[in-house]
Amino acid sequence: MNDLEELVADATLAFADAPTPAELENAKARFLGKAGRVTELMKGLGALSHDEKKSRGAEINQTKQRIEAALQARRQSLANDELNAQLRAEALDVSLPGRHRGTGGLHPVSRTMERIEAIFGSMGFDVADGPEIEDDWYNFTALNTPEDHPARSMHDTFYVDTRSERAGHLLRTHTSPMQVRYAVQHVKRHAGLDPMPEIRVIAPGRTYRVDSDATHSPMFHQCEGLWIGEDVSFKDLKAVFADFFRNLFETDDLQIRFRPSFFPFTEPSAEVDIAFASGPLKGQWLEVAGSGQVHPNVVRNFGLDPERYIGFAFGMGPDRLTMLRYGVNDLRLFYEGDMRFLSQFK
Repeated sequence: MNDLEELVADATLAFADAPTPAELENAKARFLGKAGRVTELMKGLGALSHDEKKSRGAEINQTKQRIEAALQARRQSLANDELNAQLRAEALDVSLPGRHRGTGGLHPVSRTMERIEAIFGSMGFDVADGPEIEDDWYNFTALNTPEDHPARSMHDTFYVDTRSERAGHLLRTHTSPMQVRYAVQHVKRHAGLDPMPEIRVIAPGRTYRVDSDATHSPMFHQCEGLWIGEDVSFKDLKAVFADFFRNLFETDDLQIRFRPSFFPFTEPSAEVDIAFASGPLKGQWLEVAGSGQVHPNVVRNFGLDPERYIGFAFGMGPDRLTMLRYGVNDLRLFYEGDMRFLSQFK
């Protein structure tokens, strides 16, 4: 191996041994720098004859080109190594699921409320809405609840500060005031018509009472219903409930019974119980609603003649119906905002 071949081999080996771009530039200086070995060879040409200088110079130039090619190859190799290291550090595992915003869903109680409205809507019932801060007359008086009734106790009801402009108002304790408002407007709207069109309405919404445990909440939901006409009886009430509960729970294997009870706004009154023929609650009677024939005083407060118009009212708790429908045993779970619980209903 002549001296030029040995020089190319030394340079190639030195470049290959340089682990970083900085060390590679140091190796370049030893061969191609101002004091490098190739430069020293070029300086030595001055001592040669014209013909020797010509041939030796060509050989040195070829050697320089080969060393520069080896240098450039090593530079490219180091750049590729750096890029590959960066790609490995920033690699994405495409086998993992992508990160995305989760889709929300309706709260289980909202699902039940929508289902209640759809079922009663299929039976011709309107849906009424009204204020949650209610006037005493609509919440109690119009519903045949006297001033000394226990429901008016400060321990049972959230009253608005008596020093404010809303004195005499309270957070409604049931959705019955919406029925009163709807019925009064219905009578005014159809004044002069004989007979008056039937009143058929449900009133779902939030209500408030001073109560809190595993099956009660200070804020809860109710859905009350009203059907008033010239020939509406308990027979119709039983048919409505039978159709409703069988559609809500999507089964025909349940029984319904009425137990005598008392409500100031209905007479006679009845609690409504159901019992499933299968499942974990098989054979157990569960109270799910209150009902009764609308009291004559309440019919009179609607602006109607109780001797002519008769009907029934009912009330149920969508929260408890949701517990039965989904097998939830603690009402408080609906209001704690625990995503582990709520995500099950998406």
